[in-house]
Amino acid sequence: MSIEELLEKYKGAYASDFEAPSASGSKTSSESEVSGDEEVETEEDESDVESNTSSSGIKLLINTQSKLSGSQLFHLSLQQKVKTPIPFLLHGTLREYQHIGLDWLVTMYEKKLNGILADEMGLGKTIQTIALLAHLACNWGPHLIIVPTSVMLNWEMELKRWCPGFKILTYFGSQKERNLARIRNENDTNPNAFHVCITSYKLVLQDHQAFRRKSWRYLILDEAQNIKNFKSQRWQSLLNFNSHRRLLLTGTPLQNSLMELWSLMHFLMPHVFQSHREFKEWFSNPLTGMIEGSQEYNEGLVKRLHKVLRPFLLRRIKADVEKQMPKKYEHVVRCRLSKRQRFLYDDFMAQASGHFMSVINILMQLRKVCNHPNLFDPRPIHTVSEHGGDSRRRATLHTLLRKLKAGGHRVLIFTQMTRMLDVLEQFLNYHGHIYLRLDGSTRVEQRQALMERFNADRRIFCFILSTRSGGVGVNLTGADTVVFYDSDWNPTMDAQAQDRCHRIGQTRDVHIYRLISERTVEENILKKANQKRMLGDMAIEGGNFTTAFFKQVSCLHKACCVK
Repeated sequence: MSIEELLEKYKGAYASDFEAPSASGSKTSSESEVSGDEEVETEEDESDVESNTSSSGIKLLINTQSKLSGSQLFHLSLQQKVKTPIPFLLHGTLREYQHIGLDWLVTMYEKKLNGILADEMGLGKTIQTIALLAHLACNWGPHLIIVPTSVMLNWEMELKRWCPGFKILTYFGSQKERNLARIRNENDTNPNAFHVCITSYKLVLQDHQAFRRKSWRYLILDEAQNIKNFKSQRWQSLLNFNSHRRLLLTGTPLQNSLMELWSLMHFLMPHVFQSHREFKEWFSNPLTGMIEGSQEYNEGLVKRLHKVLRPFLLRRIKADVEKQMPKKYEHVVRCRLSKRQRFLYDDFMAQASGHFMSVINILMQLRKVCNHPNLFDPRPIHTVSEHGGDSRRRATLHTLLRKLKAGGHRVLIFTQMTRMLDVLEQFLNYHGHIYLRLDGSTRVEQRQALMERFNADRRIFCFILSTRSGGVGVNLTGADTVVFYDSDWNPTMDAQAQDRCHRIGQTRDVHIYRLISERTVEENILKKANQKRMLGDMAIEGGNFTTAFFKQVSCLHKACCVK
């Protein structure tokens, strides 16, 4: 695709801000739609992915000149007149920023653009998406929504609540049940047998041949960080689905590396974000160097990245749109190792240095020691004192919980290890705390019941959860305190987990306590996590990805046309 064609294709979004090369004539691009038929090689063959048009697409975006500062852009977005009415099929009231989000989504659809709705967790991306589908009622679909297994039921409930006029197919169950569901729908001559199909990432991969045969109006991925790895079978398979439009929903568009963001952008706009190598050289390597301290901060480079991303990404954070939102305070609680823990830790380090072991295995064993020595070296508990004496961290937790309970607080406790949940259950039972538990073995239908029970019953003091299973699709505003008994390797997993209670509906300030063992590998993990958070803050949070930019350039384009 030539620069002229690219400029014409995306002119409705931001053409007036392009500094396009002069041309004797302007070519009109046919309105091709992203169907995901392009084949993408793995990183080893990334040189074969490059094309003459790939660099032109990103360079054209880099030449975008924003006329307003970041703060001006945000305040302008609040003053913009929203053109899109609330859909008559929608049952319920949208908050002001959600209405603005709907307007952005509709504008993207009308401009034939794909995008990322990246609002911070807890701001209602699900509701804004349902509002978009309600707006498109004349184009009933079918739409395909792919979600983590844990939130399938939540999506179905929200669709039925907000848009009961939709016919919904929730695609799950055994292989036999899924086969019967497909046969019923294939034999149904009614083109509107269902309007929205909800399924999981796991099932869509297992039955991808059936999903690829169908033409979808919208392909929507919830928790879109699930396709952050462009080498994965999941990314490769979904890339080739036949869809008119694509929408990604994620509160954490960037987790570990800037290249994860390229994976999302290529999935949406393969003609613009085609060059993996160039994106890595231009943005990923330099920004990583800035974070790690090997390169000086380059403000111009960061601004260029924001210009490249801004037309396709909308992100609002709670502090900006929810002025009445309670505050969030984070605390790092450092714990010493007990004598037994220190012995096991140092002894394992000495042995590991003389044996070939994978780094990940070494780190996992050390983290077991930090959590509780019995996870590393099991032995029965015989005395009352052993409930806290073997692990200083658990003793610290006991002191913290006692203070929180006396203050009338309710607590979510997250850990990565299922066996640690077993230890915590033993601990909570011993001290007489009423609690609930949720982990990877909890069935989908049970999750909703546990969530409702915790929020409704103030007698339940604690909810213990595994970070990966309990960190998404759960609303636990009944708690006002989060304790990370151990930290996830990926800081965005912890961010998702803590927002289970710091979200719309919370009425109290939220305090986050992170337990860290001193003079251990956990201090290095925390340092690395902070670097990853800094990368996200630099690449995403500093970009002011509000609707103001989108609307501003549309207005400028109209002004140019009048002239």
